[in-house]
Amino acid sequence: MMNESAPTEFLILGFSGLQDLRLLLFFIFLATYICTLVGNISILTVVCLDPQLHTPMYFFLGNLSFLDICYTTTNVPQILVHLMAQKKSITYAGCVIQLYFFLSFVGTECILLAAMAYDRFAAICHPLNYTSIMRRVLCLQLSGACWVSGFLNSALHTYFTFRLPFCGANHINYFFCDIPPLLMLSCGDTTLNEIILLVVGVFIGWTPFVCIVLSYIYIISTIMKIQSNEGRIKAFSTCTSHLTIVILYYGSSIFTYVRPTSTYSLEKDRLISVLYSIVTPMLNPLIYTLRNKDIKNALKKIFPRKMYSK
Repeated sequence: MMNESAPTEFLILGFSGLQDLRLLLFFIFLATYICTLVGNISILTVVCLDPQLHTPMYFFLGNLSFLDICYTTTNVPQILVHLMAQKKSITYAGCVIQLYFFLSFVGTECILLAAMAYDRFAAICHPLNYTSIMRRVLCLQLSGACWVSGFLNSALHTYFTFRLPFCGANHINYFFCDIPPLLMLSCGDTTLNEIILLVVGVFIGWTPFVCIVLSYIYIISTIMKIQSNEGRIKAFSTCTSHLTIVILYYGSSIFTYVRPTSTYSLEKDRLISVLYSIVTPMLNPLIYTLRNKDIKNALKKIFPRKMYSK
């Protein structure tokens, strides 16, 4: 993948103007990363160990937690190192690897959120047939399709991004290796890359998002037909956590990738990237545990009761 004009390393300039705050930022990012790991590992643990959580909904939630661990780990440790290091660099090969895995996990999560929406659609709109619809085989197939699609999507973008000439330029005005800053850094024509981003973004980003929206239209319509207020609240409460995550995740990731480079503003995009790549993975476990009695009860069984209060 190396081209003739490729630099041997890239300098990451994301925090170059924040030297006075680097110690504070280091502890903020470190605390966020630890919370992300603890929260998502806790969810993975209870989903695996509690037989009552061996259902499609929690199977997909376990996948989501594993994804959050993976894609924050692709960039946060490097960010922590760069905050304290004098030379904030990453090798060319390291940049390729980071971009590939980061995009793989981002793409996988886009489709996984759609699979989770389908699960909620089946549970609420077809409750009598739910167990026959969401069979274990189907759950495994949906999960596998999410992961394969995410990694294939990433391979395509990574290949075409690093085919671009960089003419020796190696200063990335961003926190990590991502498509927008690399396209802006290139001295070649990025038209093909933009077309691929938009076209593939329709399938990996917009199509799952439309499926989620359609699922929730049917879900809300079904919930409104429930006679009792208690029944409506109970039905909708099973969806609110997922819906909150969808809004946070899709709102930031689609804004970042599915638009032309002429609209890129790295100053604004850096803030958005922090939201979907660092903050959202930390919030996901909190969103699910705060509103989910099953998860809280499972945590009380597995971990010391004194850690949790009703």
